[in-house]
Amino acid sequence: MADAPRARRLAKRIIQIAASTLEHEVKDPRLAMVTITDARLTGDLREATVFYTVYGDDNARQASSLALDSAKGVVRTAVGRQTGVRHTPSITFVMDAVPEGAAAMEELLAGARAADAEVASIAAGAAFAGEPDPYRKPAEEDDLLDDEEPDEEPDARSDRV
Repeated sequence: MADAPRARRLAKRIIQIAASTLEHEVKDPRLAMVTITDARLTGDLREATVFYTVYGDDNARQASSLALDSAKGVVRTAVGRQTGVRHTPSITFVMDAVPEGAAAMEELLAGARAADAEVASIAAGAAFAGEPDPYRKPAEEDDLLDDEEPDEEPDARSDRV
């Protein structure tokens, strides 16, 4: 079993090799709008999963998927030549779900913005339910009534001499 840093380095290298190979060596027009986004390796470095996105509609995605399956051997050969590992990992191409997730997140954020705007418009014309300042304030000396004067008692200490 390989260590995690080595697997990460090899995955980065596989991303570079796969992208370069698909761009320069594979002459398939169906791969024109394919972008390699990520690669993950198993712990024993025997299997690599390469994630990709395709710009276009469902027909372009389907055509790109078929083209990647047919180019899998060429990409694996290039990975084996350029990495120099003892066992070249088998490669599986998987469609990346990031764009669909980002679109769903944008829809949720738009809904939240609309709800916030609605609450702000309702709050603009609202009034307080009670007093504007419901908290008790400490009494100040000016607030004492004039007829209530504090009792003046002689100081017990002043009698002593």
